[in-house]
Order: sequence, then C-alpha cells, then structure tokens
Amino acid sequence: MARKTTREPIEEKIIRSEYSEVMQKSYIDYAMSVIISRALPDVRDGLKPVQRRTLYDMYELDIKYDKPYRKCARIVGDTMGKYHPHGDASIYDALVVMSQEFKKGLPLVDGHGNFGSIEGDGAAAMRYTEARLEKVTQDCFLADLDKDVVDFIPNFDETEKEPSVLPVRVPNLLINGAEGIAVGMATSIPPHNVGEIIDAMTAFIKNNDITTEELMEIVPGPDFPTGGIVINKDELLEIYETGAGKIKIRGKVEVEDVKGGKQRLVITEIPYTMIGAGISKFLNDVADLVDTKKTNDIVDISNQSSKEGIRIVLELRKDADLKNLENMLYKKTRLEDTFGVNMLAIADGKPETMGIRKILEHCVDFQFEISNRKYTNLLAKERDRQEIQEGLIEACDVIDLIIEILRGSKDVKMAKACLTEGVADGIKFKNPLSKAMAEQLRFTPRQATAILEMRLQKLIGLEIDALIKEHEETMKKIAHYEDLLNNYSSMSKQILKELAEYKKEYTRDRRTVIENSEAAVYEEKKFEEAEVVFLMDRFGYARTVEPSVYEKNKEAADKENKYIFTCMNTDKILLFTDKGQVHSIKVRDLPCGKFRDKAVPVDNVSNYDSSKESIVLVQDLATISFAKLLFTTKYGMMKHVYGTEFDVAKRTVASTKLNDGDELVSVEIITEQRNVILKTHGGYFLRFLVDEVPEKKKAAVGVRAIRLTGNDYVENVYFTLYNDDTAVEINGKSVVLNKIKLLKRDAKGVKPKL
Repeated sequence: MARKTTREPIEEKIIRSEYSEVMQKSYIDYAMSVIISRALPDVRDGLKPVQRRTLYDMYELDIKYDKPYRKCARIVGDTMGKYHPHGDASIYDALVVMSQEFKKGLPLVDGHGNFGSIEGDGAAAMRYTEARLEKVTQDCFLADLDKDVVDFIPNFDETEKEPSVLPVRVPNLLINGAEGIAVGMATSIPPHNVGEIIDAMTAFIKNNDITTEELMEIVPGPDFPTGGIVINKDELLEIYETGAGKIKIRGKVEVEDVKGGKQRLVITEIPYTMIGAGISKFLNDVADLVDTKKTNDIVDISNQSSKEGIRIVLELRKDADLKNLENMLYKKTRLEDTFGVNMLAIADGKPETMGIRKILEHCVDFQFEISNRKYTNLLAKERDRQEIQEGLIEACDVIDLIIEILRGSKDVKMAKACLTEGVADGIKFKNPLSKAMAEQLRFTPRQATAILEMRLQKLIGLEIDALIKEHEETMKKIAHYEDLLNNYSSMSKQILKELAEYKKEYTRDRRTVIENSEAAVYEEKKFEEAEVVFLMDRFGYARTVEPSVYEKNKEAADKENKYIFTCMNTDKILLFTDKGQVHSIKVRDLPCGKFRDKAVPVDNVSNYDSSKESIVLVQDLATISFAKLLFTTKYGMMKHVYGTEFDVAKRTVASTKLNDGDELVSVEIITEQRNVILKTHGGYFLRFLVDEVPEKKKAAVGVRAIRLTGNDYVENVYFTLYNDDTAVEINGKSVVLNKIKLLKRDAKGVKPKL
C-alpha cells in the first residue's frame, strides 16, 4: 500500500505594481541597452559593439593583413555565433562600412571583391566577398591584447570572453567619425585627418590645459574622404567647443575649356552627405532645372565617375554665366549641403555630448591606462625572467655541488627540497663538505625548477656568457619599465614616441578645404510674361505653343486636341475631375516650343491620376477666377460656385463635396446661358432656368436639381440661350432642346415624343 505524503501549502507571493511603472522601467532598460550595447560608439576606441566584435573575431581567426583573405560569410557567422547575436545583416554592414575608403578616413578592413561604391551600389553578398585586417588595425587597434591591457567580459552565453574595449592607440572616434541612432538620441561625428588628430593628441599630452581654440590651430576642421569645401570656418570653434552644430560643405567645381569657345563645369569632389543615392538625386535635380527652364545654360549632363574619382560633367552653351550657374547649383541642389554634428559617445558608461577637448582628454587617459597595464605586465614577466636567470647563473657557479645533489637524490622532490630549503637528509654525498654546502642553498621554487630542467649545454662557456648578457638586458628592461611606471614624464615620452611612429606611417594629405565663403547668391532670370495657347489631346498629353505657331497649324491643332484655349504663361491650368477634385498645373511646367514638339502627360506635372479619375473640365485659372461655375453630379445635385474659391496654393483641393457613390458629371462656366437641360439615362429631360440653382461654397453638396426614380442617373447636361435651336439625337431622331417643356428645378422631367 502506497504511503500517503502530506505537502505543506506553498506560500503565495503576489507583487503588486503600477502598470505604468513597469512599462516605464522596461522601456528605460530597453533604451539603455540600445544606447550602450548597440547604437553608440565608446569614446575610448571609437567603435560600436558590432564593429569591436567583428574586428576582434578577425583577430581571433588570425586574418591578418599579411595572411590570405577569408570569406566574409565565415567572419560574419563566427562573430554572430560567438559575440554578436543580432543578425548577420548588421555584422556584414559594419564589416562593409569599415572597408569603404569613401566613408572612413582610416579603413580598418581590407575588402576583396565588390564592397559597394560611392554612388550607392550595395556590396555583393557575403558569400562572394572576402576580407582581412588592415595593417593599421593590427598595429593601432589590436596590438597588446595579450598583455592584459583591457578587461575581458563574458559573451552573451558566457561560453567565450570578449574585450570590453579595444586598446586603440589613436583617437579613432575623431579619425573615422561615427553615425548612429539610439532611442531618443543620435550621434553624428565627422571624420578627421589622421595626422592632425595625432598632433592634437600630442599637444594635449604636452599641455593638459590646452584650449579648444589652440587645438583648432592644429585641427582646423573635419577632413572628409570625399574632399569638398567647408565654407563656415568661423562657426567651427563653437561646434568643436560644444560638440554640436552644423557644418556647411560644398562640392568642388572646376571649369574646363572645350572646342568652339565653349566651357564646361566639372564636379571633382562632392559633399560627404551626397555619398550614395545623393549623386543620382543631384543628377535628377540638375535635369529638373533644365526641364523647368530655371536655366538654359546647361545643354548636357553626364556622370563620368570611375575608380579614379568623381567626375560629373555639365556641358554648357556658349557665353554661359558660369558664376551664376555655379551659385544656382549650390542653392538648388545638394552640391552645397549641411552636415549636422552631434559628438555623442559613451563615456564612463553613459552617453555624453563632448567637444574635441573632452574627447581627447578621455583618449589620453585611456592611453595612460593601457600603457600602465601593458608595462606592469611586461615588468612582471621580466622580473620572472630575472629570477630564473639569476638562479641559473648562481647554479653555474656551484654546478659540481648541484650535480652531486642530483646524483645522490632518490627523486626530483628530494632534489628540489634541497635546492630550495637546504634539506640534505637522505641525499648521498661523496664529500661531507658538500652536504654542509648543500644545506646553505636557498633557490626559489621557480629557480629550482629551471635548474632541474637545465640542459648540459648551458655549461659551455659561451652559453654562460650569453646568459649573463641576457640577464643584463633583462635588468635594463626592468629599469626602463620601472621608470615608465614611476615617472609621468617618462610614460608621456613613450606614448608620444609611439604616436609619432603611427603618424609617420599612416598620415595622409588633407582632402577637405576649410574656408569662409559667402553665401551662394544667384539671380534667377525674370520670367517674361507672354500669351500662349494651351493644347491637350484626349489622351491627356498637354503643351503650349505661341499664338503665331497655333495660327499656322490651326486646322491640325483643332483636329488633334480636345482642349484648346489661350492663357498667360504665368497662369495655372485647373483640371476638374469626376471624383470632385481639382488639380492645378503651372503653365510654365508645360513644354513650350514647336508645334510637333513632344507633349507631357498631365499625370507627370500634377497630382491627377488617369487610372482612377476622369477629367470633366480643363480651364485656366484666370478665366475661372472671373466666372461662376455650375456643378452637376450623377445623382442630380447642382450648385453655383464662384471661381475665386479655386485660387489656392495647394496643387490639389476638393472642388465639391460628393455623397457616397456620386460623381461629378459636368462643370460649366456660366456666362450668358439661360437654360440648363438635364438628360437622364432613362430618357427623361428636365429644362429649367440656370438662375434657379443657388450659389454655394465649394465644400457644399448643393441642391437637388431633378427627381430620379429607381436606378436612373444624370447622363448629360446641356445649356441653351433663348431662341436657340440646338438639337440632340435620341434613338435616331432629333430633339430640339428649347422645345422641351420649361419646368421648375427639382421636377421629374419629361420624356419627349419621338
């Protein structure tokens, strides 16, 4: 029989908390995780976690600059599996960016294959590309990792160790810059010249009280990989003092002479912000300036850029106004742009916006920290070496005694005890004096181990001399390391020496020019007001021609076009559609030229969508503004609206309010018309006076004009004057509209006798 067991009731614990407090804490934890662990760089090494982990993984895989390239897929997979479990895309993107010379002032990865282009082409898939570390990355970023210079922390699953920061020997945050969007904050730091930043760090070490103004005599401003010209030099001091501001940059424009007395503008450097899709956007913007007649000086544009550099060529007409055109490009395109600076980074475990002096201060402190740890580690190793060397030298002096001890000992433990503590009991000595000498031995355990492992060849005279020299070198190193660790000035000199070596090997000429330039001012050519004839065919293609051109081709124009009227080239064209919308088009946006020149679809120059709506009326704004419009809908609603209501700045507004399912059937400009005749799909006609329709606002629905029965609806709207004999054909027979019985608005209408 099974034994019954009694269980004590589990004490229930309910933790009560405000939902808002839980959500607030959770969101703050998430935000800080994104800020600290993903989006922002550390001020000490200038790297985001994904960049740091990728470089460290390449270091662990031994993919050095003098070793063969390895597949990026291997690097990405290894990094993701060991250190960065956030998806392969972010790791590969970071790897690609660190290899792109047009984005980084100092590329850290040597990419082999298609790693994208300055024009925005993406890199090939990671299975096709290869990479290895750059020499500078090994020398300045990963060197001394084996000397305990930085702390190592557990990875995400605590199966590996990773460095909390890389022992970077130069201010990488300023050299390569940084971009990142966190939660509630973002960083944007421009790249700088390697040599200038090293000089600034050198100056800071020599004088900790150096001012930002003095630093900027060394670092005049950013040095973008794409070159360009910074034009607000006087504003840079405040930006580098506070760590925030706006840097204005321009592309570099050169003038080249070509045959026939013509010239062309060649853009050889672009603003850093134009990298990628900005180049094609610039080309499109220039094309738009030509299409909209903002300039007639440009006859052709071509992008001749290659691996050698940027070359965008603008072919100009003869006698073009070069200065005015250049200013227009600065004003109307991204050839002049703004780089927003926000030097935000993680400092002492929290995000902080810092000026250049504060960043250098953190970097210098970090250099002294890793140098102290490095030389402390090296000193400990040299002292260990000193201990062993001194033990071996002393052993050589009493080698006969040691041999006698070894021969007389029963085991290694007995021999070691004699060497370290002078315990000679149990050891057989040939000479009683030897035992007394053995009892005086006091080697350290490490020395004793080295003596026991010593080879007989060490007893050769030359080997002993080499051991003594090696000991002398060790003592020199110990003295040097102690001097570095005990004297600030000595450590400073050592760091400065290393910085000078880095500068000598990795510096390059400045690419970006820093100056004060006047704001771009260009005179927009005055648009000459002139009368034109608007032409639009039934397919929605529109253009304008001069009145003389129209008169010469009047017959063909009238035959080929649905809408024809005269307007001014400064006017707007209004398109009223069946969906109750009115779209406006600037006449100047339409091509104007010869009669057979190509027209443009109105869809391209307005918000009109021919696939969703149909045009009811096309007219120029000037004509409509001085008129009254009569609106008629499919369900028989009508109203008068003054044309002035459609003189608005928006490109699209509602021309009338429609009930569900209703559509606009007719919009008529009312001048001298007296009668309106509505014809329904069911064959009913209703004729009444136009004056019976009230005036309403464009946002109103209107009033009922005809009583419809069943599924009947208004199909056509006609207008007549008195004594007008206008007729329409119904079922093959002619019906004179003015002979239809005159009724009142809101009647059912009549069916004419056929």
